[in-house]
Amino acid sequence: MDYIELHKQFKENSLFGRYITLKDIEPLLAKLPVEVIGKSVLGKPIYKFTIGSGEIKIFIWSQMHGNESTTTKAVFDFFNLINSSSEQGKRFLKEFTFCFIPMVNPDGAELYTRENANKVDLNRDSIDLSQPESQLLRQTFNEFKPDYCFNLHDQRTIFGAGSKGNVATVSFLAPSFNENRDINDVRLKAMQIIVAMNKQLQNHIPNQVARFDDSFNANCIGDQFTLLGVPTILFEAGHYPDDYYREYTRKMIFIALVAGLQHIYEIDIVNDENAIYFEIPKNNLVFYDFLYKNVKINYDGKEIITSFASHYKEELVNGKIQFNAYVTEIGDLKGKFGHYLYNAHKMTYEDSFDNIPKINQKANFSLGKVIKFENGVKI
Repeated sequence: MDYIELHKQFKENSLFGRYITLKDIEPLLAKLPVEVIGKSVLGKPIYKFTIGSGEIKIFIWSQMHGNESTTTKAVFDFFNLINSSSEQGKRFLKEFTFCFIPMVNPDGAELYTRENANKVDLNRDSIDLSQPESQLLRQTFNEFKPDYCFNLHDQRTIFGAGSKGNVATVSFLAPSFNENRDINDVRLKAMQIIVAMNKQLQNHIPNQVARFDDSFNANCIGDQFTLLGVPTILFEAGHYPDDYYREYTRKMIFIALVAGLQHIYEIDIVNDENAIYFEIPKNNLVFYDFLYKNVKINYDGKEIITSFASHYKEELVNGKIQFNAYVTEIGDLKGKFGHYLYNAHKMTYEDSFDNIPKINQKANFSLGKVIKFENGVKI
């Protein structure tokens, strides 16, 4: 199967970029037999889409965190596939019954925040179920009784696949069900699917798939559903070089969904799946958006050579996401990497303030009075 061509054929071109809200997806949902299962804190509808006639039941949800929209785009690409007359789409509907909640947190999506309108992280509300969105997700889980759950998220640009400078474009997790992180049949099934997805993704993003930390937290939805006996997979859509709108990553999530579902119905058993799963490199905090090395800085008349880094903050301004770079760390930064790396070759740092980089200061400066940087970028 040509996965890249498959995605090209079924990509939902009306969805683009990072700011995906209910207003963007409602015209698409209007074409589907969806059901409103309840409302958010601010009264926005939360939709459920159920389709398929297969015995294997798959529960998939996205945008539990409002500012994590990449997987929502991939879900609508997948909708186009299963609603098509293609053989692959028909096969999926024959083998599976799907239940989707494409946007769990519409208030957070509108505000472009991780939390809901009550400033609660819905992925830390799986025991208290204090929020209407959390209650609706759990109610759907209880009523649908899935055989597998796919929990779709985004992760920041700070993560690498291991510690060798490979970016973590996609990360997975088979969540734990206890503090000991034991492996039972439930976790093993999730691991098997992740191994299959990783195998396919290595053809497209070699060495850029990572394994998320599996510390147990019963308040997290994936850990809770695994504890309740349902194999659950965490998807984390991360960074791909020069892809801050995450359009290439979106494609990788689509490919992972297709490959993972194929594995389930083909029962493609791999020996020592848990061993292969743990060979996937860990998701490590090793990246900055910008890393500036060998910079000369004058501290109280004493010159030092050091490094500093900046990150983009994704800020919602007049209905659009702006990527604004701020200084985040200063020091040796050994073992760290930058999506954009600049070697200052001992040129002197200057800015419009004290000629010293400061944490949370906008990344506007010059090196050696000649090379200027605006919003982190050399101009």
